[in-house]
Amino acid sequence: MDFFFNPEGIALVGATPLPKGGHAILRNLMNGYGGAIHPVNPRYPEIDGLKTYPSVLDVPDPVDIAIVFVPSVLVPDVVAQCAARRIKGVIIESAGFAETGEEGRRRQDAVLAIARDAGMRLWGPNCMGIVDIPARHVFSFVSPAIWDEMIPGNVSLVVQSGMLSGGFLTDTMTHGTMGVSKVCSIGNKMDVSETDILEYLLKDPATAAVALYLESIPDGRRFLDLCRGTAKPVVVLKGGKSARGAEAAMSHTASLAGDGALVSGALAQAGVVEAYDFKQMMDTARTLAMNPDLGAVARGRTAILTYSGGAGIMSADFLDRLGLTVADLSPETESMLATVYPEWMPVKNPVDLWPAVEKNGPAKVYGTALQAVCADPAVDAVLMHLFVGSAALSADFGFMAATAKAYGKPIFVWLIGSREEARKAHVALQDLGIPVFRELYRAVECMAAAFARPALLSTRERAFPQVEVPDLSPTHREILSTQKGPLDEHLSKKILAECGVPTVVEAVAETAEEAVAHAERLGFPVVAKGIVPGGVHKTELGLVRLNLSDWTAVQRAFMELSAKVGKDGWVLIQRQAPQGLELIFGLVRDPQFGPSVMAGLGGVYAEILADKVFAAGPVSENEARALLRRLKNQKLLTGFRGAKALDLSCAARILAIISQLGAAFPRIREIDVNPLIVVDGQPLAVDATIVLG
Repeated sequence: MDFFFNPEGIALVGATPLPKGGHAILRNLMNGYGGAIHPVNPRYPEIDGLKTYPSVLDVPDPVDIAIVFVPSVLVPDVVAQCAARRIKGVIIESAGFAETGEEGRRRQDAVLAIARDAGMRLWGPNCMGIVDIPARHVFSFVSPAIWDEMIPGNVSLVVQSGMLSGGFLTDTMTHGTMGVSKVCSIGNKMDVSETDILEYLLKDPATAAVALYLESIPDGRRFLDLCRGTAKPVVVLKGGKSARGAEAAMSHTASLAGDGALVSGALAQAGVVEAYDFKQMMDTARTLAMNPDLGAVARGRTAILTYSGGAGIMSADFLDRLGLTVADLSPETESMLATVYPEWMPVKNPVDLWPAVEKNGPAKVYGTALQAVCADPAVDAVLMHLFVGSAALSADFGFMAATAKAYGKPIFVWLIGSREEARKAHVALQDLGIPVFRELYRAVECMAAAFARPALLSTRERAFPQVEVPDLSPTHREILSTQKGPLDEHLSKKILAECGVPTVVEAVAETAEEAVAHAERLGFPVVAKGIVPGGVHKTELGLVRLNLSDWTAVQRAFMELSAKVGKDGWVLIQRQAPQGLELIFGLVRDPQFGPSVMAGLGGVYAEILADKVFAAGPVSENEARALLRRLKNQKLLTGFRGAKALDLSCAARILAIISQLGAAFPRIREIDVNPLIVVDGQPLAVDATIVLG
């Protein structure tokens, strides 16, 4: 991938002297790129003083990449010329491919076939290319006016949307809110994908954190593997998580959006911080780049230094809402603060500094307060409110940075004030490594992300566990390897039981007398179920009879169910599990992440609470345990109203078994274990379906 970022020579196909995108690309190349630039356009002998060539075939060495910005109908011929010229890579910034429909898709497929035959890499199409600010490489049609505002930084951005990447760059640069290292717009990503670029950026010394806006992650498992194996923060904003959003994503880049809950679970599993808004993604990424590791023991106990009592109150509320705490200051800290406070004012956190500033001036008060709270072992971080544009509230930024470094305590700043003064202060503080926010809630939100990341990483495993084929009977192996469609409940549970999943005791009855005998052996009450080949939803089909407490009820249920299922079905008699917490475990084969497991609350809670979590499989028991701890309603799992707590290790083992079964047999499309009833803390599978395809 390095030849895309640091090429020896560039051919620009579609260069023009006219005020169009092809001229913007040329000016951007001339402004920063130090290598050979070869404009290609048969209409002009030279453009802006550079010799222009009629085709790529005429371009002299050196030339590693071609940037293509011509109508899409011309692109296949251009790519064929690049292949003949043995160019390593092509960045296609033209639109008009798979995002436009079937004809565009055929054109895109044709271009990709040419490149693959030649061993050439393609970036795009329908993208804005690459902007590498530290290297001064702008391989994009973004307006050349950007050169007046570019601020180097250490956050790199990967964006599937072309215009969005340009908008981000312009916004962050012109407002001075953060510096950027690289911006990579990948568009339809017919060849080079977010995974290829992520792998490059994770090794890039100029990148401290990576932020990605993605509408699909086709090679999801490789993406997760890269995220599992890096210490660099990765922040992802996933578009297309709703049904309408997915539909819009497919029309935008002709890509699969994927299930939102599954994507969120897989990202968390790999230690990725998920964002839910564009600027939040950027703010979180720059915060984590400045504070990549706050330590596993830090709990987010925060000292609030404010000039406004109201802002202090709101800060405390936001901290509580986002899982952080207002620190209890030590007596030593309170005593030190009291030296600058008026005698009448008690010292407490939030630390309201305005009365002290009126008495002693800002320099002494800010310095004393900051040093006091940073020295306090009960303080993990400082949230500092700054107002600029008034000498009465001026702070020494250098002292702030030095104090934070000396005590190893991060400072987060909420900044307001006059426009120009605030912009200057924002840039100055960020240059000192202090994250700055113009909204108080966003400041606390990014603090929470920074303090949550160590816990997120603590449950992350470096790689997927090795797939272990369960020790199944030859008959069950053959079924899972050859059949299609849903297996019946009885067979599904027999396979799961053979793998080690606790299942309810049951037996098949062929006659009413046999049903009664099974019921007496199992012990009343029992459940009778009618089993129909291919029939999954037994309750909806009226094929379940509960609470059968004597032989007459069993006999009657058998006769009714036998009539319903006909000669191709049969009746199953089960020992009825006592009432208890119901769980749902399952597996789905996702096109992006492969065999992925799900755990959730079942029964009456399933629709009311909609509490479920996902992870890409196979999962280890440790990962499964962490997954179960991500369910929102933990009180139900830990013994609500005197109920025995769920045996988390047993539940995690079942989830790991299901994940291994799905990973070992590729024909398994789905596994649904619903419900798992918790009996004396132990989960018991009372219904299950395995779907093959």
